Amino acid sequence: MEKNNKLKNVLARIKNKVLIFSGKGGVGKSTVAANLAFAFADRGMKVGLLDVDIHGPNLAKMLGVENERVYASDEHTIQPVIITKNLKLVSMAFLLQDETSPVIWRGPLKMKVIQQFLEDVAWGDIDWLVIDSPPGTGDEPLSIAQLIPATGAVIVTTPQEVSLLDSRKAVNFAKKLNLKILGVIENMSGLICPYCGKEIELFKKGGGERVSNEMGVPFLGRIPIEPEIVESSDNGKPFVLSNPESRASKAFKAIVEKILHK
Repeated sequence: MEKNNKLKNVLARIKNKVLIFSGKGGVGKSTVAANLAFAFADRGMKVGLLDVDIHGPNLAKMLGVENERVYASDEHTIQPVIITKNLKLVSMAFLLQDETSPVIWRGPLKMKVIQQFLEDVAWGDIDWLVIDSPPGTGDEPLSIAQLIPATGAVIVTTPQEVSLLDSRKAVNFAKKLNLKILGVIENMSGLICPYCGKEIELFKKGGGERVSNEMGVPFLGRIPIEPEIVESSDNGKPFVLSNPESRASKAFKAIVEKILHK
């Protein structure tokens, strides 16, 4: 009972919770989660970013804080890593001996650490908790759905059919668990040529919107491929801040506007 009350008290100070997940890997879900979090923070909102990809925590590297560590301010409180004045991060990466250390855990251990990342972290009063989940419909997104009722869900897909097949499963997963589906994002939607500026439909285009219409859920928008996104992630810099006038950054900001109006 004490644990339940503790979690309730923590969640009561978080206005909005959104789970970013996908039906399959390789769709750029962590990139989407990181840039959406920065876009919220850039608007002056207080944001927590929670990386629950236990086996492949990449956000610390993408945000340039892979050498940081979380610490306990007292026996029961974990202090998150501060990214900016409006953004803080908790990730399994901060608990590993080094970046090559694997996490070889079964489901119950993952459930326990996710619960600790929620109820034992000093999130404080924040406007948005953005949760980056690993691909698929396994332990991590299921744990979040069970621990945080009525969490908002954003499904990330790419336009090609093999990704759309799994994104339909992700939508049905969210529906079965009574998550509030905020919408589908079509990532890697066209390549912006760095030389001529024209768009190349590298992985086709429009599949995410088609899935949204078929499944009866909102479509949040398309994010094009831009080489600078890869460079920003590898260099630990937020793309939406370092390239604010790019088409991809404008797409991220437009998606945030849609989410805020839901």
